[in-house]
Amino acid sequence: MTSTDLQIETPRGPAAVTVTDPVGPVRGMLVLGHGAGGGVDAPDLVAVHDAAVAAAVRVALVTQPYRVAGRRAPAPAGHLDEAWTTVVRELGVPAQVPLIVGGRSSGARVACRTATTVGAAGVLALAFPLHPPGKPEKSRAGELPEKVPTLVVNGDRDPFGVPVAGGVVEVAIRPGAVHDLRKGLPGTVETVLEWLRRYSWAL
Repeated sequence: MTSTDLQIETPRGPAAVTVTDPVGPVRGMLVLGHGAGGGVDAPDLVAVHDAAVAAAVRVALVTQPYRVAGRRAPAPAGHLDEAWTTVVRELGVPAQVPLIVGGRSSGARVACRTATTVGAAGVLALAFPLHPPGKPEKSRAGELPEKVPTLVVNGDRDPFGVPVAGGVVEVAIRPGAVHDLRKGLPGTVETVLEWLRRYSWAL
């Protein structure tokens, strides 16, 4: 595999992107974003990245402009979506390669909200934050795609809640895991790979 570091200009400042190509033909392109206060080095993102590349998937890890600028507080949702959409389009995914977008927590929300706009074939939502901790009445379920196949992977002890499966949205619940999804990580990765393979997006 080979990795390339890019800087992509967006209306919200430069985003940093690392693209890793698998050995041999590419079966799919997976673009992943980070959580609100973290980076693309989160354990679940790293594990999914490594496994997907080994399964013939080109993977791009995207660092939002606010993080590139050194800020920890996330930008407004509209700014995140705008930067993300620009990055995905600039990556120029070939027409014959299925595009899967995703990320963890805040990054999962961004991917869900923009999936139709960028023409994604699927969405991978790791630790989708259904609501702020202790505020189940403030549900974000409406951000989940209605027409794009989506896999949500959440821990059963996640204080941000766990979405309910329905329509095109599948939900895999990881026992004992909290929002960081560190517990049972190999099982999480296997769940993601099974989903990618089912749609022929990975070997």
